[in-house]
Amino acid sequence: QVQLVESGGGLVQAGGSLKLSCAASGRTFSSYSMGWFRQAPGKEREFVATISKSGAWTYYTDSVKGRFTTSRDNGKNTIYLQMTSLKPEDTAVYYCAASSGSPTVVKTAYDYWGQGTQVTVSS
Repeated sequence: QVQLVESGGGLVQAGGSLKLSCAASGRTFSSYSMGWFRQAPGKEREFVATISKSGAWTYYTDSVKGRFTTSRDNGKNTIYLQMTSLKPEDTAVYYCAASSGSPTVVKTAYDYWGQGTQVTVSS
């Protein structure tokens, strides 16, 4: 079925920027809503952002609004998470996920998950 591979993580200083990518396999990428989640050490995996199948609608958790932007290129089977003004509390493993339904913050609604990419923000 759908395979997802994240890339672009790394180490950045507070206030800096990173852009994550998530490449998907399959010929029906545009049939999936997509989401970004993150998991910090000792914490549950939490919602970050979601984007509709066409890319026309996005939604973000309050802690990243105004700093993060997600987008998609259905021709390249890829979604992106542009992160700016990064803070130490953004440090986590970031995961992308695909859902056959509508955009959602609910983890269990996503059918496929990537392996994650580490983002570390130093103070």
